[in-house]
Amino acid sequence: MTGKWLWRRLTHNFGFKLVSLALSVVLWYVIVGEPELVTIQSVPLLYRNLPRQLILLSDSPSDVRVELRGPSGRLTRSTLSDVFAAIDLAGVSGPGTQTFTVSEADFNLPQGVSFLRAVPSQVSLSFDGILMKAVPVMIQLSGTLPQGYKLAGRTVEPSALNVSGPQRRVSGIQSAQTDPVSLNGLTQTTDVKVNAFVSEARVQFESPPVVTVHLIIEKTEDAR
Repeated sequence: MTGKWLWRRLTHNFGFKLVSLALSVVLWYVIVGEPELVTIQSVPLLYRNLPRQLILLSDSPSDVRVELRGPSGRLTRSTLSDVFAAIDLAGVSGPGTQTFTVSEADFNLPQGVSFLRAVPSQVSLSFDGILMKAVPVMIQLSGTLPQGYKLAGRTVEPSALNVSGPQRRVSGIQSAQTDPVSLNGLTQTTDVKVNAFVSEARVQFESPPVVTVHLIIEKTEDAR
C-alpha cells in the first residue's frame, strides 16, 4: 500500500508538475544564468527629512556616481533610470557643515542589483537657519519729465515687503528695489504697478513682490 500510495502521489498532476519544473529551470537561467556585469552610473542625489527650521545651501551636490553589480538584464538604461540616492537629514540639529557617507541603504536598487561603491563616497553639506524680516522698498526712477514739469513727491505701497531665506543672506539685505519707473512723457500724477526684487538669489519674497509707485507730477512755476 505504501509503495502504491507514494507512486500515486508522485504521478498525480504529473503534467502540471512537469511544466512547473520547466518554468523554474527557465526562470533560474534567466536570473542566475545571465552574465554578471559591473557598471558605473550617475544617479540623482536627493535629500529627505530636512528639519523645518533649516535650509540646505545651494552648493550641495545634485548627483553622485555609483558602481553597481548585477545580471546584465538588470543593468540596462531603462531598468536603472529610476535609481536615486536619498540622504536622510533627520539627524541635523542646527546650522553648520556635516558630512554624510553614501551607503547602499540610501539607494532604491532593482532586485538582483547590488551596490559596490559611490564616488564620492561622502558628501559635505552646509546648513543655515531660516530668517524672515521686513525690508523697505526703494523706488528706482529712469528718464526725465517733460520740460515745465517736476516730481513733487513719490510714495510706494506697500512700503515694505517680507523676505525669507538663509540667515546669513537675509541679514545682509537692507532693502528691496523696484524695477525702474520711467518718467518720460509724464505730465500728471500717476500710479504705476511694478515688481520689486532683491539681489540675493537664495532669498525669496513671502508674497508676490508687486508694488504701486505713486508719482506726484506738478507744473513748475515758470510753466504756469
